[in-house]
Amino acid sequence: MEYHNPVLPGTHPDPSVCRVGSTFYLATSSFEYFPGVPLYRSDNLVSWERVGHCFDRESQLDLRETDSSDGIYAPTLRHHNGTFYLVTTDVGGQGNVLLTADDPAGEWSEPTRLDAPGFDPDLFFDGDTAYLSYAHGPTLPETTIKQATVDLDTGAVGEPREIWRGIEGTFAEAPHLYEIDGTYYLLTAEGGTHVNHMVVAARSDSPTGPFEPCPSNPILSHRGHPMQPIKAAGHGDMVSAPDGSWWLIFLGIRQQGGHPGWHQLGRETFLAPVEWVDGWPVVNGGDLVTPQMTVDTLPGDDSEPDPAAPVQATRATFDGETLDPAFEYRRNPDDAAYSLTERPGSLTLRGRTDSLDDPGATFVGRRQAHFDCQIDTRVSFDPGEGAEAGLAVVADERHHYEVGVTRRDGTLVAIVRLRIGDATETVTERVDGSEHSLRVDATPEEYKLGYCDGDDYVVAATTSSKYLATEVTGAFTGVYVGPYATSGVEATSPAAVDSFVYDPARDV
Repeated sequence: MEYHNPVLPGTHPDPSVCRVGSTFYLATSSFEYFPGVPLYRSDNLVSWERVGHCFDRESQLDLRETDSSDGIYAPTLRHHNGTFYLVTTDVGGQGNVLLTADDPAGEWSEPTRLDAPGFDPDLFFDGDTAYLSYAHGPTLPETTIKQATVDLDTGAVGEPREIWRGIEGTFAEAPHLYEIDGTYYLLTAEGGTHVNHMVVAARSDSPTGPFEPCPSNPILSHRGHPMQPIKAAGHGDMVSAPDGSWWLIFLGIRQQGGHPGWHQLGRETFLAPVEWVDGWPVVNGGDLVTPQMTVDTLPGDDSEPDPAAPVQATRATFDGETLDPAFEYRRNPDDAAYSLTERPGSLTLRGRTDSLDDPGATFVGRRQAHFDCQIDTRVSFDPGEGAEAGLAVVADERHHYEVGVTRRDGTLVAIVRLRIGDATETVTERVDGSEHSLRVDATPEEYKLGYCDGDDYVVAATTSSKYLATEVTGAFTGVYVGPYATSGVEATSPAAVDSFVYDPARDV
């Protein structure tokens, strides 16, 4: 049976997985995006359905002052005695927090702050005792894994003790603890979350250690394989299936452009089988994990999984009461800036003085999950002087491309803006009318930004994708694409986004 990696393309880093009955649930990091911590459900670990978010209320998560690539780091999702638990770190905000839910697709609790420093928390239940393990150190990369008991009602944490320093003594993070047939296993990520990333394993007779390192560590790493299409493999979480098989969910990247390459889609979620040999986990038979995988069987029924990733086309006409769940905001949205009722059948955007160079821009987007894709939007907009609305490709405030419509010196123009660090380039061309069709064509190497002038599609600018990649931006997220609006110096009518289409090529 074949399946394709990544199983969750686009920015889905730091995956954590648990199983309840025959159903698997998965959560990933979300950083400055809101709602926070997307949740997925699957019967076979390959075809994932989005079921919601853990943080969907401002009372749970306030990201308004959060810097890019801060916010929600590395959740751990677990199920115990009928309750779902999620621990994660709100970097630059609440610190380590705990949320609970009876149904992961339903409402999650308000966060309980955990009285522990560090990041990448893990929650493990051993009888009546709950253990919190986390990465902590004076500075990166001098992090080790510490552990303490935790009171899940109050968030009080016992006296911490160090349980693991890592096999290289640096970047020990992302702990996950398991009990399997009376033996306690610890997985951690090491090497940093780029091309030196790896998963290491250790075991003990006690959940508190001491832990013996696996003689074959790292149990997963693609370091030292510059031509391998999947790189930075690490930050793994194991899960067993009802048939007794074991699997590892982990993050990786798909770099483009040769060596050293770049990845604009962010860190994605991958899947590999696990076997147990002499009491140790062996990932994919000790071989590298590849984009196309062949296994004897997958969990669930005997039907072939959909080879296409679940994050596929978005065709939004904005007829409902809520946005398509693929859409997320950069930080908490100002409700006054977005409306599905002001003009039924459209998403109304009210621009503010913040542009895409600023944290509070009016922008809502979905992950770019395919290197080859086409994004189209139709916007009804009669801007005042300096007001602008259109379609943006965003990595962060210092790295974004957009094609939009604005008015300059009384003239209606189409505008393309390329913001790359400290440099900004703009292109303007005169247009007419109040309805505007805008488009971005993406390939692995470039973006083409354009607009429709009558019946003709005009490519106004072509630019490299590498300038939105982590290797340039330093960001922890991948690219998002979606509509935006900014205000001008004169009063202006809002922009009405009448449609948004994300159409992927099947490159995963």
